[in-house]
Amino acid sequence: MTITEWPQTAAAPDPVSPAPTVVSETPAAVSATPGIVSETPDFVSETQKRNPDETAPAVPRGPLTGMQKLAVGGIVAFALILAGIGLYLSFAHVASFAHKELRFGSLEKGQLFAVGVDVGIMVMIAVDLLMAWLKRPITWVRYPVWLLTSATVVLNAASATPKDKQWALLDYVAAFAHGVVPVLFIMIVEVGRDAIDRIVRPDREGRDAIPLIRWVLAPVATPRIYRRMRLWGVASYPEMVRREQDLLAYEQWLKRKYKGDLSKATDDERLPMKMAPYGYTVSEALAMPDQQEAAADARKEEAEQRRLEATTRQELAEKLAEAERLEADGKLESVRARVEGEKGMARAHSKAQISAAEKAVERDEAALETAVQAEARTRRAEAERQEAEAREATADADLRTAELERQAAQKRKEAAEADRVAAAEAQAVETQAIAEARKATAEADRAAAEIEVAAAETRRAAAETARKEAEEIERTARAEAGVEVARKAAAEAEKAAAETRRAAAEIERRAVEIEDEAKLHPRERSVRKVARMALTAGIFHDGLALEDVQYELNELVSIADVQRECDVSSTDTASKYRQEAAILIADGYRLTV
Repeated sequence: MTITEWPQTAAAPDPVSPAPTVVSETPAAVSATPGIVSETPDFVSETQKRNPDETAPAVPRGPLTGMQKLAVGGIVAFALILAGIGLYLSFAHVASFAHKELRFGSLEKGQLFAVGVDVGIMVMIAVDLLMAWLKRPITWVRYPVWLLTSATVVLNAASATPKDKQWALLDYVAAFAHGVVPVLFIMIVEVGRDAIDRIVRPDREGRDAIPLIRWVLAPVATPRIYRRMRLWGVASYPEMVRREQDLLAYEQWLKRKYKGDLSKATDDERLPMKMAPYGYTVSEALAMPDQQEAAADARKEEAEQRRLEATTRQELAEKLAEAERLEADGKLESVRARVEGEKGMARAHSKAQISAAEKAVERDEAALETAVQAEARTRRAEAERQEAEAREATADADLRTAELERQAAQKRKEAAEADRVAAAEAQAVETQAIAEARKATAEADRAAAEIEVAAAETRRAAAETARKEAEEIERTARAEAGVEVARKAAAEAEKAAAETRRAAAEIERRAVEIEDEAKLHPRERSVRKVARMALTAGIFHDGLALEDVQYELNELVSIADVQRECDVSSTDTASKYRQEAAILIADGYRLTV
């Protein structure tokens, strides 16, 4: 065998040896062992099943036979007889001793004392047996029974001690004889209690007993093995022996490797010796560093994942805000285009009204010019008429002068009359045209006024519509600005929450490293984890009493939170964790980064 080879165990592994039971919320047994840990070889002993009886088929249990019932009845009868004998023998001795030596005032009071002790023992024994029969055993009841029985044994033995002479061998025998019956009765009661427990709970977990020969041959090492079996729930004695053999073989292997100087071994290689008192096997102890590193890496990856998720949510919120801002800008541009279009329509309508007014003015000027021309023609006709009349007077004056001139004058007069009639007719025609022109002008003015009123009403309605749209746009802009502010606030809150979670993860990581360096027990780690949960939640603890800190912690951290974070199923254990965390915070425990 070379120095690097793994030594074989002295005994073959028990194929059905159990693994340690979880006691006081100790961590679960390590299931996997790495191939090479700190230069150790591949073979490492594996932890077997918890209870050897779990693999064996259940023994069918039917009703008791007649002989069995008869035997049970006989045992109970003899136990009662033994109890009566014990009470009878101890009653008189204890009563007399209590009266004479224990300063009870009278024999009757001493007898009452003896009866009270015996009745108390019997009542607690009856309660213990009854609760075991009901499958709800009360374990601590047996300890007061043992204490009172020990007191009875001492009182009985004291009543037989010599008063005025040296102790002889017979005196020791007498004192021992006075305590035999109570001790025998308690032994029978314990046997009966265990029998009842086995009957009502046939599937209960069994426990191997350490052989008596080992207690005799190894009185120093055996209590240590017994302590480990009881403390860490190792039900199989062969399994415990195998663990001790594996640890001894591993230690010898290290000594050969480092030529007897174990101080040269690394901390990881010395883990099996350090963790053996805490119920760890060699394989479990050697696997601890890799598992702890894997757990730390997992926590780091989880924290990084949360940070990335927070960053992604923040970027998504920023992009959503940018998209909504662009959408709002588009709506604003649309409203501006609509307003510009309405302004253009109003300007075109105004230009049309101005053009109509200009045309009406041109028509008025044309009508005025026609009226002036007609008046000029009338004045000219009137002048010609007057001239004709003058010529007619001249003709009348010259009538006598010449008939031809008269006839000519008459013709001119008729011509003048014709001209006058034509002028009058022309004047009438011109007057009607002027009236019609004026009427057309008035109609044009009325139409222009109606158009102007309609345009003014249209402008007023357009202005009112533009004002309402402007108000609606302003309200929409304010609402969208409020939504933007709310979204930015939500993004900031999410960012702050992410930072808080990252800081909490960093605090948790640092706390785990400190606890690893301090080599705290799993229960102490759980209590500190609950304290960190309360401190992270913002518990107010400065200057408060323990009761106030307990109240604040109960308000901030629920039993369900403790069960989930500490991976425990018992509400009683979670409640105890909270109580111990309150004491830890009241004593000054704080978060450190």
